[in-house]
Amino acid sequence: MNYLLIACVLFSSLAFAGYSISYFISPNMKKEFERFDLKGFGIYVIILEMLGAAGLLVGLFYQPLLLLSSAGLAVLMFFGVLTRIKTKDSLLISTPALFFMFINAFIFYLAFNK
Repeated sequence: MNYLLIACVLFSSLAFAGYSISYFISPNMKKEFERFDLKGFGIYVIILEMLGAAGLLVGLFYQPLLLLSSAGLAVLMFFGVLTRIKTKDSLLISTPALFFMFINAFIFYLAFNK
């Protein structure tokens, strides 16, 4: 198996799992969704991120799920970048969304071409 793919999947899935958990622990996470004017969507975004993180891990053993999860997370992060642009956040603040959009697109590319 491709070790680069495994490393990217582990990194991304653990990061999304950690982010999802922090939503329930830290009030700052909920405030971010309020700042984006997306208060009602926060829980749905977090559920999609948790499903995506789990899907990446299971997808290491079932390629269609890896493709679906990585594409879904890349699209979710694309909309995260658009939200950051809409709220006029700096490039530095937008960097994590950009990074995770690209890493999940890269996971999709690696999985699709294996």
